[in-house]
Amino acid sequence: MHHLLLSLATTPTPLPTPTLREGISEDQVTPGLLGFIMTAFFVVATALLIVDMVRRIRRVRYRAQVEEDRIAAAAAADVDAAEAADAAPGAPAHGQGQGTADGAADPGQGDQRY
Repeated sequence: MHHLLLSLATTPTPLPTPTLREGISEDQVTPGLLGFIMTAFFVVATALLIVDMVRRIRRVRYRAQVEEDRIAAAAAADVDAAEAADAAPGAPAHGQGQGTADGAADPGQGDQRY
């Protein structure tokens, strides 16, 4: 085993040939201008797709944040309205006693069927 490792370590590797084999031209082993153009096209298209994706993700995140803020503001307004209704001593309870002076129900309130 030791001899095998020693022979592998001391055996020189063959040097690569600096020229092409016979019958092969340089156009057959390089991508050429067409390969460069296609690679550049894919790089630019990928960059544009990434920029568009980042823009869309930011837009969705911003919309979610605005929606959360709107819901929080509506909840705060409801709490403030409930506290104001509870603080008024002569005010009727929330949802009760809302009618016109003649006792008829307000057309904007109550059970409406369409």
